[in-house]
Amino acid sequence: MWTVAQLGADLAAGTTTSRELVEEAFARIVDPAGEGSRAFIKLYADSARGEAEFIDRQRKAGVRRSPIDGLPISVKDLFDVAGDVTRAGSKIFEKNPPARVDAPAIARLRAAGAILIGRSNMVEFAFGGVGLNPHYGTPKNPYDRATGRVPGGSTSGGAVAQADGMCVMALGSDTRGSIRQPAALCGVTGFKPTMRRVPREGAFPLSTTLDSIGPLANSVACCAVYDAILAGEKPDPLLELPIKGLRLMLPRSSALDDLDAHVTRTFVSTLSRLGRAGAVLTEVKVPAFDRQPEYFKNGGFAGAEAYHIHKPNLGRAAEYDPRVAKRVMMGWEMSAEDYLTLGELRAAFIREVEALAAPYDAIIMPTTPCIAPTIAETQSSDEDYFRWNARIMRNTGLINFLDGCAATLPCHAKGAPPVGLMVCGTAMTDRRTLAVAAAIEQALSRD
Repeated sequence: MWTVAQLGADLAAGTTTSRELVEEAFARIVDPAGEGSRAFIKLYADSARGEAEFIDRQRKAGVRRSPIDGLPISVKDLFDVAGDVTRAGSKIFEKNPPARVDAPAIARLRAAGAILIGRSNMVEFAFGGVGLNPHYGTPKNPYDRATGRVPGGSTSGGAVAQADGMCVMALGSDTRGSIRQPAALCGVTGFKPTMRRVPREGAFPLSTTLDSIGPLANSVACCAVYDAILAGEKPDPLLELPIKGLRLMLPRSSALDDLDAHVTRTFVSTLSRLGRAGAVLTEVKVPAFDRQPEYFKNGGFAGAEAYHIHKPNLGRAAEYDPRVAKRVMMGWEMSAEDYLTLGELRAAFIREVEALAAPYDAIIMPTTPCIAPTIAETQSSDEDYFRWNARIMRNTGLINFLDGCAATLPCHAKGAPPVGLMVCGTAMTDRRTLAVAAAIEQALSRD
């Protein structure tokens, strides 16, 4: 598995080059036995090779712009890349004019030396947690690929690309879990920052209230490096925290109920391992988590805001994924009074949860309550699709509503169905939350 630290050391030692890393990424993408044709909508083969060769020359001259200099990344199809069309996983934007400038997130990554290898597939307009896309295909989850399981959404292609070693980092967005869900279901690490930390201009929006931009990668430390660069901060190493004495809050609520049997066993085993390592685990009742149906009624903020965003294009709604079109149209039912009331409800939710979380270093829970279902069972009917969609997004969406931050890291045994452990913090505790997640990751790797 590619990590920033290992590749940085290899590049410095001369045991590999950026051009070799790019070629290895493309070899995996174009492998006919793999999922590259569905994980990516477009490749930047020529420009990536040219950038890699330039960076290799610069490295020989002693230039290193950042820890990610010369490492290949994928970019979710909703980000503006100068000279290219932003499709947002849809066919209706294919003939749009190309973007004139990079989105700020892309510009920051380029300035740090990241090499863009291609645009990754996604749920159309980022509106779905299952990962299906009828226009560009649905990339299969790396687990049980013969059966064909969903990748999770909406950063579906990015998660599969990351899991299959097609990139060092997959840039994604997260409105109700769209980074963390596919990361958890595909067995990689992901981080959703506090929304305000990373500029969202140049990223096709789903919800102006909830959208966040963050990385999927192979370790918490990798996510932390990319998160710092995206936020315009210096990518310093995380504070090293001992697992012994860390205060971890278990939210006694629906977030811990109705889990798949495998998720239950894996989560209980993970808690036991953390307890043996010295973490202090405390169950706390969180009634606010049980009121989730109120927060997302008629799509919540995303429903109302997506309807507003898509209103100019609704004359072409028949060309949308029908499941996405239904979710967009739900926003029509929300009145101005409903929208303002939802804002008041959210403010009360944030106050209540922040007060409960204050004595603890992090909140932990399963990222998703289930393993990845099969593609067939999620698209057998609209009823099945929306049931699975709501189930996959159940836990992750709570953190977006909280205006918080959260990392997901794999906690399953090798070869078992992927399960993610979500390490959550309140607003603007991002670096501390990542440090806690790194301590947990290290403890689980030792156990």
